[in-house]
Amino acid sequence: MSESHTPPSGSARLNTGVAHNARVWNYWIGGKDNYEVDQRVGDHVASINPVVRDIARADRDFLGRAVAYLTGERGVRQFLDIGTGLPTADNTHEIAQRIAPDSRIVYVDNDPIVLVHARTLLTGASQGATDYIDADVHDPDAILERAAGTLDLTRPVAVMMLGILNFVLDTDKARDIVRRIMASVPSGSFLVLTHPTFDPEVGGELQVPAMEFWNENATPPITARSAADIASFVEGLELVGPGLVSCSQWRAAPGSDLVVPQYGAVAVKP
Repeated sequence: MSESHTPPSGSARLNTGVAHNARVWNYWIGGKDNYEVDQRVGDHVASINPVVRDIARADRDFLGRAVAYLTGERGVRQFLDIGTGLPTADNTHEIAQRIAPDSRIVYVDNDPIVLVHARTLLTGASQGATDYIDADVHDPDAILERAAGTLDLTRPVAVMMLGILNFVLDTDKARDIVRRIMASVPSGSFLVLTHPTFDPEVGGELQVPAMEFWNENATPPITARSAADIASFVEGLELVGPGLVSCSQWRAAPGSDLVVPQYGAVAVKP
């Protein structure tokens, strides 16, 4: 594993008095790395939008299917996972290195509790590399500069942006972040994303009131977007089938009928 980039000031930024997305998400998927305030806000959000736990689990399952597909079927050996969240079972490096032990993974997050856990939990196979950098999605240049210490950015990279662009409230800025990152990786690289939506076609009607409560009582602020806006993030790339769909339906097992208001997509840079 590469040298840790965890800053000594990480714990100083930890605020356990306000619900935080990484910890609430951890609570929704059954983890234990959360506080009473996270549970309280998480329960209230779930009372407004009862499918939120299904969304969290479906997003996690999508990650597993996408990483397994990219590693096993497309030969990807490098992953840049932006907005890692708290480590749980079957993290990106575990799935990739189970298939290809020489896979190299860089995790990116700026949440202090994630920093603390990443230092001890995000370690991988000795044949590959697993690293963690403390950086913000709003600063793609810093992410790319530091990721280059572990990844070879002249070779294909799978850029993972699961549930992170929804924290970039300005759609034009979110689009620019994606374009800047994808412009810095070569042909054959992939963008993997999930994003919440308010589209009624996938049951998103309750996302808006749930997010309004969230933005008044938790951090960081979040937004949902339409399928059209989310599709704009993959402009210039080629969508892998079945395209932009509810993340629970992306290459799901036969007979799986769960549909959640969270789009998922995998696209390749031509």
